[in-house]
Amino acid sequence: MPGSLPLDGIHVADFTQALSGPYCTMLLADLGADVVKVERPGRGDDSRHWGPPFVGDTAAYFLAVNRNKRSLELDLHSPDGQQAAAALVAKSDVVVENWRPGTSARLGLDAATLRERHPRLVHCSISGFGSDGPPRAGYDQIVQGMSGWMSLTGEGAGEPTKAGVPVGDISAGMFAAQGIMAALFKRERTGEGSVVDVAMLDSLVAMLAYQATRFFATGVPPLREGNQHATIAPYGTFPTRDGSLNVCVGNDQQFQRLCAALNAQQLGGDSRYQTNPLRLEHRAELTDDLSKVFRELTSADLLERLELAGVPAGPIRTLDEVFADEDVQRRALQLRVDHEELGEVSVPGGPWGIAGEPGGARLRRPVRGQHTAKIRKEPGREDPPPRQADP
Repeated sequence: MPGSLPLDGIHVADFTQALSGPYCTMLLADLGADVVKVERPGRGDDSRHWGPPFVGDTAAYFLAVNRNKRSLELDLHSPDGQQAAAALVAKSDVVVENWRPGTSARLGLDAATLRERHPRLVHCSISGFGSDGPPRAGYDQIVQGMSGWMSLTGEGAGEPTKAGVPVGDISAGMFAAQGIMAALFKRERTGEGSVVDVAMLDSLVAMLAYQATRFFATGVPPLREGNQHATIAPYGTFPTRDGSLNVCVGNDQQFQRLCAALNAQQLGGDSRYQTNPLRLEHRAELTDDLSKVFRELTSADLLERLELAGVPAGPIRTLDEVFADEDVQRRALQLRVDHEELGEVSVPGGPWGIAGEPGGARLRRPVRGQHTAKIRKEPGREDPPPRQADP
């Protein structure tokens, strides 16, 4: 129902393009914010052209991260475009940009300039290396390499490998949306806006989590482990008679249940495998012993046995199998939405359900400049008076 989403009534001026920024503003839009996407006249967001594949003449890349937005064409280098941008900012709660450092200041859309005029404004900058960093573009694979992620990804004897999805862009977009919402919450208490500065490099380094802590504890950089786990065994991918299966044994009791489910009690009684530290010490032998048993059974048989035994296990799917899965369908993780020119388009859905409703699409993906005339005619709004400090 109207007004039921958490960010309903929040207005976002979106000066982003490509992936990290649009992903951030799409999350805000999915949660109810009115997001106005500012695009260059005649071309729009570069990602509209990043294909194939295309749906009609629009790249699937663009369609993935721009739902629930309105499109406004502005030439930010012209006086008229700058005036219109200033008017848009004046009626916005949030400004998001992901230009190279220094670009926003040249356009008069930097945090210092805008927040001097609009103290309640939340200004978010997303970049490769921080708003105070070098003025170079942040490309996902470059940042994956610089953050250490590629040194941790891939088989031990193989080459450093990037993740299969652009985790630098996506994580920066998620952290930016999180920071913006925290700043809006703070504004409710103080009446003051904030500056949110998110870097792709920072986001990936922050996500190193226990791998970084292992390094701090030992002084030794962790190496690539393939599909094995650095600190738990058995935990990884195992071959079956007809494919592969992921099996994740989190404690000694689960290991004993695994051995019983496989009718491999001899492994459960083996002195080398009684505790997790021992299993790590003898991981190569354990992996070999388990693989011999796994190869005798089909993936389906193994899954049934392990689920009955309460041992965590799961298949390794391709995307056609993922989106045919009943859990993925039940959780509305494939959205089918209408497009003004392209008809029905499918994209991944939002990951949260709020008040029992899945995150979905409220608006069609915008045709470039579709809402320009309407947005430029919309009236401004007055900020509430400054909140008085508590005594």
